[in-house]
Amino acid sequence: MKSEKLLRGIGRYDLLAIAINTIIGAGIFGLPSKVAALIGNYGIVALVLCVALIALIVLCFAEVSSRFESTGGMYLYARESFGPVVGFEVGWLYWIARLTSGAANCNLLVSYLGFFYPPLNDGPVRAAVISFIFISIAVVNFLGIRQSTIFTNIFTVGKILPLLVFVAVGMFFIEPANFALPQTVDAGKFGEAILILVYAFAGFEATTIIAGESREPRRDLPFALLGSLAIVALLYILIQIVAVGNLANLAGSERPLADAAVNFIGFWGASLITVGVVVSIIGNLNIGFLASSRIPFAMAEQGDIPGVFARTHKKFKTPTLSIVVTLVIILILTIQSSFLTALTIATITRLIVYATTCAALPVFRRRTEAPSAGFKAPFGTVFAVLALVTIGWLLTTVDYRKEGLVLLIAIAVGLVAYFGYRWFGKTGAPNES
Repeated sequence: MKSEKLLRGIGRYDLLAIAINTIIGAGIFGLPSKVAALIGNYGIVALVLCVALIALIVLCFAEVSSRFESTGGMYLYARESFGPVVGFEVGWLYWIARLTSGAANCNLLVSYLGFFYPPLNDGPVRAAVISFIFISIAVVNFLGIRQSTIFTNIFTVGKILPLLVFVAVGMFFIEPANFALPQTVDAGKFGEAILILVYAFAGFEATTIIAGESREPRRDLPFALLGSLAIVALLYILIQIVAVGNLANLAGSERPLADAAVNFIGFWGASLITVGVVVSIIGNLNIGFLASSRIPFAMAEQGDIPGVFARTHKKFKTPTLSIVVTLVIILILTIQSSFLTALTIATITRLIVYATTCAALPVFRRRTEAPSAGFKAPFGTVFAVLALVTIGWLLTTVDYRKEGLVLLIAIAVGLVAYFGYRWFGKTGAPNES
């Protein structure tokens, strides 16, 4: 049943722009060199394999999302297929991953701005800039979904244009000798490279969370998910080719796209890429905040957290308390941290969340009472199994002595919160506004 508490103001191409915006964040501006440091020019091969893996996952998301019209995304799918406990953990872990990623990306944004004005990197000035960025984003999200969507559309164009210029010009300056392959590559490092590249494609799932504000989510979500993957995958492969072809020492670069652009466009090319980074991160932060603030709303609508989080503003039709709480927590995380080493933790969490949605596909197909699918993935069950096997393999490449402990603590806290609220909390009607 369609929610009447949120305004359905997101169209098909708005969803496509949102999906592109959430995928293209800061990662693509730095990951080419990280991958090259691990496996050299086999990075292009790893990127193609990563696209194949992500395609399996996105196909599962496209079918499962086409069965629902409510806000919640992976949380809702896990709750409906595996029960409220699993659903709560999925929503809880994804909320944490979103907040942490937002804090890390905002710190990266401030560090780039600090290149132009160094005092931004320290003390009260840094805190003031971070506060201004997130408060501005929160205000845009509070004023309505259309305002947030327009903001997203503008920044989607702004982040893609520098990348298109980079590819279009850089293709004419490629040095074929730069593509020489090493004789061997370590299998463990190859898996680690793919795990890192998964982070560059992460974010598409945020589109499913805001289904309750889409006009035709069962029809438009599959289009946005598959369309964004096709566009971003092609762009990423071309970027990797240009970076390798124009930067002999790609593995040693801290700013690979900017350094490569210097070689064929000069200082202004590097400046264009730097501006692209800033625009890209701001657009990514906006959609990340939008998705983050809708998770508590969705969980409150299902009665898993206090119903006050599901209340919306009478005029703007936005979840006021969810926005405020998300703002406060993300401000604290960002101001109290540096650019976190959260890439691996965020990727692990996302892979676990992705696995629950892939596993939900055959569950919904077997249930006769399940909502009908607006889109049926070809060989859906086979693809779901292949996606789960590949996700399992990627999770074996992680050093659980470090990241695993953090994840276990987060899971334990989520269980305490869930059962604590069920046993001691007031579970009154969550849909009152």
